[in-house]
Amino acid sequence: MNDLKTNVRIRVSVVSYINSLPFLYGILNSELMQMIDLSLDTPAICAEKLITNQADLGLIPVAVIPDLEKPEIIGNYCIGAAGPVQTVLLLSQDKPDSLNTIYLDNESRTSVQLIRVIAGEFWKKEMLWKNLAEYSGDYNDTNTGFVMIGDKTFTQAPKFRHITDLALEWQKHTSLPFVFACWVANKVLPDFFITQFNKAIEFGITHRENSIALAENPVISSEKMIDYLENSISYEFDEQKQEALHLFLDFLKIRKPK
Repeated sequence: MNDLKTNVRIRVSVVSYINSLPFLYGILNSELMQMIDLSLDTPAICAEKLITNQADLGLIPVAVIPDLEKPEIIGNYCIGAAGPVQTVLLLSQDKPDSLNTIYLDNESRTSVQLIRVIAGEFWKKEMLWKNLAEYSGDYNDTNTGFVMIGDKTFTQAPKFRHITDLALEWQKHTSLPFVFACWVANKVLPDFFITQFNKAIEFGITHRENSIALAENPVISSEKMIDYLENSISYEFDEQKQEALHLFLDFLKIRKPK
């Protein structure tokens, strides 16, 4: 690798949320940094960079995978959940079965598509979908829900009477975990890079308690961050998660406009 790393530059886009801190920690503490151009982005920007070839490898929302010409899922790790995930939520003042309008957090297409699948395929309900960025109220609207993702959910969720964890809702109807984001390349990457990248990610996962030092302006305590990383996020991209990913992508095919 020492002879190659000076000749190869890999552009890597990483999500800048608490749940990706172990990934970031592993990368920053690996020799790969000598051959990586690293950027921290929202999930939507990660996806856009991969689609437009501004990045070679990204931690992208899985709903974007069908939009890539030649997607290559890299490695053995993902952002997943085998229980409540805490940070992908439908928030409302009314019970979910009374909702008719949902505002969507467009920072991640996976969360947008997941609530559409849940509402249409599992709840059998038609909703009016709106963009959360255009909302200017006080979140007290009746019959209205708000999909929010990422670190903001820790401060926003207490404002609502009803919290629906979308990972848990998916699991209730499918008996499968859920995969929110994977490491995906838009081209074939060198084998030596993939091997070293997997080792770096594994190192980060096994040192997740150390990774919280990378959090800038954290919205929760160190203890809560560690608990979240250890008990809410499931990182192994195992067979069950692969099955869940295929099922989710099949739902997206079914729901794709003709």
